[in-house]
Amino acid sequence: GIGYIFEQEVLTDIESGRLVRVLEAWTPPYPGLCLYYPGRRNLSAGMKAFLALAREFSRR
Repeated sequence: GIGYIFEQEVLTDIESGRLVRVLEAWTPPYPGLCLYYPGRRNLSAGMKAFLALAREFSRR
């Protein structure tokens, strides 16, 4: 079967040969975070704090 999985979760399996990467040209590395959330209106304080932290983390 084929799966689309975060590399960090299966890196040891790839390194050991239990899993093999396919379609590498179609999945280039992405150095940042990708967040999906509903609109920018009426975000909770917790969500605003999380977004601020994620933005700060991604700048490092």
